[in-house]
Amino acid sequence: MAVSKNRIALGSTRAERAILVGVDFTRRSRIKRAGADGARAAVRLNESADATADSTPSSEISALGLDAEESLAEFRELVLSAGGEIVAELIQSRAKPDPATLIGSGKVEEIAGIAASTEADLVLFDHDLTPTQLRNLDSALPCRVLDRTQLILDIFARHARTSEGQLQVELAQLEYMLPRLTGRGKAMSQLGGGIGTRGPGETQLEMDRRRIQRRIDHLKLDIEDVRRVRRQQRQRREAVPVPTVALVGYTNAGKSTLFNRLTGAHVLSSSRMFATLDPKVRAIELPSRRKVLLSDTVGFIRNLPHTLVTSFRATLEEVQEAEVLLHVRDAASTYGEEQKAQVEKVLGELDSLQKPRIEVLNKIDLLDAQARDALSNRLASQSAVHAVTASAQTGEGSDALLAAIDEALHSDPLVDAEFRIPQNEGAVLAAIEAGTVIHARRYEGNLVYLTVTGPASLVGRFRAFRQREIVD
Repeated sequence: MAVSKNRIALGSTRAERAILVGVDFTRRSRIKRAGADGARAAVRLNESADATADSTPSSEISALGLDAEESLAEFRELVLSAGGEIVAELIQSRAKPDPATLIGSGKVEEIAGIAASTEADLVLFDHDLTPTQLRNLDSALPCRVLDRTQLILDIFARHARTSEGQLQVELAQLEYMLPRLTGRGKAMSQLGGGIGTRGPGETQLEMDRRRIQRRIDHLKLDIEDVRRVRRQQRQRREAVPVPTVALVGYTNAGKSTLFNRLTGAHVLSSSRMFATLDPKVRAIELPSRRKVLLSDTVGFIRNLPHTLVTSFRATLEEVQEAEVLLHVRDAASTYGEEQKAQVEKVLGELDSLQKPRIEVLNKIDLLDAQARDALSNRLASQSAVHAVTASAQTGEGSDALLAAIDEALHSDPLVDAEFRIPQNEGAVLAAIEAGTVIHARRYEGNLVYLTVTGPASLVGRFRAFRQREIVD
């Protein structure tokens, strides 16, 4: 079954008009905010009580505090990344989800009226919908209904460029679609057992499910081939000990821009979410002259669909195999701790949470002097956290980051040694000069005496020329 028929039509010739619906299933009397945040939330609640007659989307949003606003702001960026035009925003606050429609029948009627008046093409929910909720909302609203996972899947489908990325996106789409197939009337109903109810043998719904399942099985085999090729490539890399360092982080934290800054590459970097899906690997040289492979990976997001984590496991193997992770964070974000928690949640699913990590506080060029001082003081008080401040845009902090990577690597440790090499051994001299830091050099007759610091693997290759190993 062609997935393109099931994709969202956002970003087509005419930007589709979308209504955003946020949800907050917390009781208003139980807002958990401390200090100034709690005071501001209380003020918003008091103000909203006086503005209930207005019923505008902005008044509904302000009634929910910073958490709801941040969630809706992030969802808004997702819609813009998909090329949609936002015509209205609403937030529904309930104690618990409505099993039939998620938001309740009254809110559904309100959205139907807004959709008709704004000529909206679709309604987007910042929440996952069950098959029953999706079916009921489709029947009650005059336009298409999509949930958060469907929107993210569509963005992934638009940005996947390689055949590997397209395979993984299609698998995630089909796995999400399979339990949500619904019949339409008696033509799709199960076969009956009475007179006149016996059908030709298999209903259309069953045929669709069988066809999708066959396609899923085929995609899994293709992706397994991708994993096999990656294992072979990794084995070839392991023949020459070159450690891998992987960039991870929240979407739009600046990973691709930092990747370009460190490697001199020109991969796509965009302010849109999920601009990078296909992994990129480039070699970089550290201050110790060691070579490492830097890998750029797909960004994470709050409530990242599990189907995507599963489907992109072949791509995310670079994270699992990396020796050191660079957790790129947006230092200018107002909810950086929430983003950090979501990234660590996905790393936990990949069994990579215990790997050595360096937190890269990116985008410090967007902070004023006072905010920078506050960030420096906070990092100084968190001595257990290995963090570096940087700006991928300006290059500030790049040297400190490379030094931190050098310090974090343990698979090929640095050793100090002295060599005595005949001058006619040009290949040996060139290799040592290219791969080590030379502290001293002197000549005696036909011999060159070198005092160096370099990776143990390289120093060990020329042990025949080593004069003695230096012991600190």
